Amino acid sequence: MKIAVIGASGMVGSRVAAEAVGRGHEVTGVTRSGGELPAGVRAVRGSANDVATAKELAGDADVLVAAIGPSRTGGDHQEYLDAVGNLIGAVRGTATRLFVVGGAGSLVVDGNRVVDGPDFPAEYKNESLTVSQALEDLRATGGDVNWTMLSPAFVIAPGERTGTFRLSGDEPVGEHISAEDYAVALVNEIDTPAYNRKRFTLGY
Repeated sequence: MKIAVIGASGMVGSRVAAEAVGRGHEVTGVTRSGGELPAGVRAVRGSANDVATAKELAGDADVLVAAIGPSRTGGDHQEYLDAVGNLIGAVRGTATRLFVVGGAGSLVVDGNRVVDGPDFPAEYKNESLTVSQALEDLRATGGDVNWTMLSPAFVIAPGERTGTFRLSGDEPVGEHISAEDYAVALVNEIDTPAYNRKRFTLGY
């Protein structure tokens, strides 16, 4: 299978690319700056905000993975939403699946989004609201976009690849997950789809 990973030099994207290559997939890693990529990944420079790049990637790949997120350095979060919108437009009406790396803030506990709770950390709130909006944008696409979002547990960091974790829909399971096991779950879903046009989550 042909998989394009946008943001392939980041913590999550690099592990997704490496996991996919390890399973025999043909992987293209897309970065803005040409950062170092895992062995076996074909490197391409490009941006999710560029219409021509997005269309070219969608036309060549079976799955387009957006391992990107809103700016954490004071940049305009609309750029991220525009990027997700651009990728939605690129895959609309095609057989290419769009896989978006999500966040934990949009997960739901007792019917309420975690990001809306009084104890949610203020320093992560704007970022979480932006990614939550991206989820709503995906949900509004209708039947001509095959999308999936995978939200991690509340804490995701480099760690061990165990291959053992729990999955859930919109409700969190566990407090943390390694970036390696996040990649395992994402590529599992690519290999054996169970969450077409849905969001799901994982944790220990």
